[in-house]
Amino acid sequence: MKLWGGRFSPSRDGRDTLFEQFSESFSLDQRFILYDLRVNRAYVQGLGRAGVLKPGDARRLLRGLEVLRRRVERDPHWSEGQTSEDVHTWVEERLEKIAGSAARALRTGRSRNDLVATEARLYVKDAVRDLERALAELMEALAGRARRHARVILPGYTHLQPAQPILFAHYLLAYFEMFRRDLARLEDCGERADELPMGTGALAGTAFPIDRKRLARELGFARVARNSLDVTSDRDFVAELLFACALIMLHLSRWAEDLIVYSSPGFGYLELADAYSTGSSLMPQKKNPDSLELIRGKAATVLGKLTGMLALLKGLPLAYNRDLQEDKAALFGAVDTTRQALLIAARVARTLEIHPERMEAMTRQGFLTATDVADELVRRGVPFAKAHQHVGKLVRYCSDHGQAFADLTLAEARRLIPAWDAKMQAIANSPQLSVERRKAIGGTASSQVDRQIISAERAVAQLKRRLARRELPSSPP
Repeated sequence: MKLWGGRFSPSRDGRDTLFEQFSESFSLDQRFILYDLRVNRAYVQGLGRAGVLKPGDARRLLRGLEVLRRRVERDPHWSEGQTSEDVHTWVEERLEKIAGSAARALRTGRSRNDLVATEARLYVKDAVRDLERALAELMEALAGRARRHARVILPGYTHLQPAQPILFAHYLLAYFEMFRRDLARLEDCGERADELPMGTGALAGTAFPIDRKRLARELGFARVARNSLDVTSDRDFVAELLFACALIMLHLSRWAEDLIVYSSPGFGYLELADAYSTGSSLMPQKKNPDSLELIRGKAATVLGKLTGMLALLKGLPLAYNRDLQEDKAALFGAVDTTRQALLIAARVARTLEIHPERMEAMTRQGFLTATDVADELVRRGVPFAKAHQHVGKLVRYCSDHGQAFADLTLAEARRLIPAWDAKMQAIANSPQLSVERRKAIGGTASSQVDRQIISAERAVAQLKRRLARRELPSSPP
């Protein structure tokens, strides 16, 4: 059965089986099956209200759609062995067997173009909620770790070189802020996807009196699309969700890279749980951070899906083109990968073994308090540029002689910084004091980090409450 078969004569040149395989989309869009049945149900009711369908035909179609829904939900293997061109064809074929000739009126005033656009938007709305739930898991794990390790000091880096001491909680909350932005992007994407294409036909609208506003309410859409030509071919919402997924994966990849470095023996700040590590088939001693490496690798895959989608869209003339069939592979793949990566990342975060003593010991190497010494000179009236130069010379002297600030004698220090005294020596040797001096809003001082932790915990609680209010799915019951 072809939904478009009337125009073509099989006896003229037949159908090329290779092209049939090349063009089928059932293997992908079968994931839309419950959305398809749901949209068909609402549309049949709309046709009935408009007087296009006789009441008896409408009832037969609704009963048939319910039979199919139950079959699909009860049988996880419902799609095996099917040869339909797409999921919409499969539904219509099965519906005709159940409801008879009434099924031939199902497509009145509509196209696969507005049907698939509607289903894709329903999928994106649900995908956004699923990703938000997965983000909530990771954000809760990061906030919990920050609370648990609120006073642990970690060397902060720029250019992967020792820079200044920071609180480990401050480090964790930096990623929390990234994921908070990701959450806002998902919410924005979901809001923009929340409009109904159904009832716009192939491109020009429908000639039948379908109440699209009521259809929107029944399908859970916030509004009706304004322009039929635009909405039937619009995939901006797909590209936006792919971008949101790509940026989530980018942030996860950066975090994974940090943990890979920090868990290496040269750093030794933390250790992954065995459940999220693997070994070597040759080297018995190995404990590899494969969960993190896979997150990093899969980030590249999702980035590729985004760029592929943008390339797919860039040259399409209005309106619908078959190229858009390819959006589903990118969409499903990116959403599945991102959700799995978020859930794995949350479990990794919850099970990390932290080594605070190693972190703190490393803050005493690499002259991380050099800026604090320069700041103290500024407080004593020395211009910062001059203070910077003096402390830089002191660091060079220490490096040349294999010394740390703690190894300096008073005489050695005063040769380069005449104002050096016991207070300055204490500042130079106290990562804790360095941390506590940074009390400006957003800084790494414990008072500021405590506020950040409270803010993070409140954000997670609000997110979980909001998600709980949305527990009723937009997919069929």
